[in-house]
Amino acid sequence: MRELVRTNDVVLLSVIGALLDGAEIGHLVLDQNMSVIEGSVGVIPRRVLVGDDDFRAARQILTDAGLGHELRPDLER
Repeated sequence: MRELVRTNDVVLLSVIGALLDGAEIGHLVLDQNMSVIEGSVGVIPRRVLVGDDDFRAARQILTDAGLGHELRPDLER
């Protein structure tokens, strides 16, 4: 799995999840339960990961939706 986005914005996470679900791209959101440890402040960013096979398609979907600026750098080009 590869990291697609890292953010503290729960609304953005919801939008990304809906876009990926709509494209039938499986994804995983990590660190969403860290609020229990951090005291619900929202300091620790959540990470959205997708499978290696879906990585390029997921990046394109988010770019097409105007969210390209939220993408993590693609270090494995």
